[in-house]
Amino acid sequence: MNRRHVLGGAVVALAVLLAWAASPAAALATLEWLAADPIRFGVALVALAAVRPLLAWPTTLLAVVAGFGYGWAGVPVGVVLLTATAVPPYWLARAGRARLTSDSRAVERVSAAGSRLVADAGGLRAVAGCRFLPVPADAVSVTAGVSGVAPRPFLAGTAVGEFPWVVAGVAVGVSADRLASDELSVADPALFVALALAGALLLARPLYRAWRDDRATADDVPRT
Repeated sequence: MNRRHVLGGAVVALAVLLAWAASPAAALATLEWLAADPIRFGVALVALAAVRPLLAWPTTLLAVVAGFGYGWAGVPVGVVLLTATAVPPYWLARAGRARLTSDSRAVERVSAAGSRLVADAGGLRAVAGCRFLPVPADAVSVTAGVSGVAPRPFLAGTAVGEFPWVVAGVAVGVSADRLASDELSVADPALFVALALAGALLLARPLYRAWRDDRATADDVPRT
């Protein structure tokens, strides 16, 4: 893969983003051109994953594009890309954890609460449970970073937690009619409810234990 392919992929990925912002139909025409060349499509998809965190676009966009180009075979591709695109915000938050917690009381509280959850549930379970919840993916990545989640549990938990969202995104990408619709969405209420319930079940016991320990600590503090 030479520089020309990489640069071309980055430019095309940005063009897809801008086209999608203007019109899904315009993006579809670009994607059809990309899909005619597997190498060009793959490079553009990787470039799209690289620039996505900078533009704060939804992670499921990658799964939609993977589904369009590769069909249902895009599911493992989407899982890898969604996991990879979560790394930059996580790594920046993890690297700047000490400074962030010292500069902001809010970040310090989030870090302390997240660390307690990770200590009780384990990093993989905590990250996977949060990924199931319908919250911004980058917010979960940053929270994991400031909470001190180790890289391996973070990557594994992200892959597990993003898997159902990838399947939903690929399902949209497989259908060109849905992809061209101005109402493009993977926001199926049943999916949201099911995954939110799964996330709540994974996190309920550790959160309850953390709340109980906080109450016990508060009761042990002597009152004056």
